[in-house]
Amino acid sequence: MKYISIDLFSGIGGLTTGLKKAGFNIQAAVELDSNAVSTYKLNHHKTNVINKDIRKVSIPSLKKIFGEDSLALLAGCPPCQGFSSVRRLNKKQTIRDDRNQLILEYLRLVKGLKPLTIMMENVPGIKNYYLFEFLLKELKRLKYNVDYRIVNVKDYGVPQRRKRMVLVGSRLGKIEVAKETNEKITVRDVLGKLRLKNDPLHDTTEKRSPFISEMISKIPKDGGSRKDLPEKYILECHKKKNVGFNDIYGRLRWDDYSTTITGGCLSPSKGRFLHPEENRVITAREAALLQSFDIKYKFPEGISKTNLSTMIGNALPPKFSYIQSKNIMAHLKEHLD
Repeated sequence: MKYISIDLFSGIGGLTTGLKKAGFNIQAAVELDSNAVSTYKLNHHKTNVINKDIRKVSIPSLKKIFGEDSLALLAGCPPCQGFSSVRRLNKKQTIRDDRNQLILEYLRLVKGLKPLTIMMENVPGIKNYYLFEFLLKELKRLKYNVDYRIVNVKDYGVPQRRKRMVLVGSRLGKIEVAKETNEKITVRDVLGKLRLKNDPLHDTTEKRSPFISEMISKIPKDGGSRKDLPEKYILECHKKKNVGFNDIYGRLRWDDYSTTITGGCLSPSKGRFLHPEENRVITAREAALLQSFDIKYKFPEGISKTNLSTMIGNALPPKFSYIQSKNIMAHLKEHLD
């Protein structure tokens, strides 16, 4: 059996990387962002990439790609910004965002393609969204056995704290979200001996004002933050009460997990993204490594740091994807081989 899979909202290919390693044949990927598509194609050139709004992707066009074969897995990560705790500032209510409705597009394709198994990944906040409850009811009506759970990718050998909601389903029988491996990988394991030359993604050049550069140099190594600074280096905007997240201008810790790699991971003002030892923010390559991408993963030249950080921060960690995908593959083989 070919174990054909389709990757929806594929981004730069974090999910596809894990699927391929688990043995899936990814025949199609759907992604709107052109920079993400360019990155995806550099690394997964055999996959048919559909660069358009998923709302304009028809069921027949996808069926034409895999023909008479069964679709073993429909996997996807609908954009989650409206459910994100960062966007909500840790409040319970969901931010009104048109992308929240894309969960219904995932459901539309499940109904139309009737895959044997499904997998969806998102931020934990989605479980409180009324459309998620609707999704669960519809999947049950479609005879899918469903399991979903909030997990942390750090418990699956990824050097990063990142909570995710994982949903899996099967028309073949009972299925569960993959159990944690409890393999601990730290920042030191990934970045401690990193020596790269001629890698544009590892460009450490930064444009900072003399004051900010000096301020960063005063932040204690290996886990220090702006709260450890002398009064003269505390920015006026940080002197207000409830200014925001404590990790702003913080350093990573060598022997711990990274904080969540977000779309702001190349800016020290967006979180704990300073190098544990050097007086700089982590590079795009380091951010990708903390997301568990291979050191040889390719990115197009000429993309701005803002776009790079967004693409890397939005990606599903490949190692986490592999463990979840391997679990589904084992389920498929149990029932089909």
